Amino acid sequence: MGGNLAIIPARGGSKRIARKNIRHFAGRPILCWSIEIAQKSGLFDQIMVSTDDEEIAEVAREAGAEVPFMRSGEAADDHAPIATVLREVIGSYSANDRIFDRICCLFATAPFIEAEDLKAGFDLLDNSEFEVVIPVARFAYPIQRSLSRSGAGRVLLNHPEHADTRSQDLAEAYHDAGQWIWLNPAYLSRVQPLLGPATGSVVIDSSRVEDIDTEEDWRRAQWKFERLQQEEATL
Repeated sequence: MGGNLAIIPARGGSKRIARKNIRHFAGRPILCWSIEIAQKSGLFDQIMVSTDDEEIAEVAREAGAEVPFMRSGEAADDHAPIATVLREVIGSYSANDRIFDRICCLFATAPFIEAEDLKAGFDLLDNSEFEVVIPVARFAYPIQRSLSRSGAGRVLLNHPEHADTRSQDLAEAYHDAGQWIWLNPAYLSRVQPLLGPATGSVVIDSSRVEDIDTEEDWRRAQWKFERLQQEEATL
């Protein structure tokens, strides 16, 4: 009983990039990168993939992850929030008398995850009052200078009060890196938002962040991944 569980959600449907979760990225199904880093981290007593797709399940098993049960239609819906998926997984384990101390959701299309970031997130969760911990990255450009754009192409400042404020005087802003979520399982049962007052964060380098939703994203991620591997090979 107890221990840490890694949950990797990987449903079969993907509208913008077909079969995204098992499409080959840098020589292997992209899902396998998340499985591998979970294995290498040494943080988890069990690594499972939540999927509704038999082909994805087979890829996951071949990579060394477990697929103890298939995801329900409700949790596999395109609009189902990630909390719904996690609750289903925890509920299924609980029904079989398997309880975990901590869970970590690792996203299937996040090949830039690093073990030290996972460790930093776990340590923060374990040694603080936070119920959830996520990785964040700084916005490269001040969001206070962001623009809105009309259909005709006209642009307007979203925050005109900062039109003349120096960049160095603007507060830094961060965004969810979209790689993993550490959390206490009991927090899910209280139907709380994953991003709220109980959420802590670990800052990671923006060079290792890429939200892969389009073909352009995919190409950019591959380019960044190859560059990072080249840099690591020269160290």
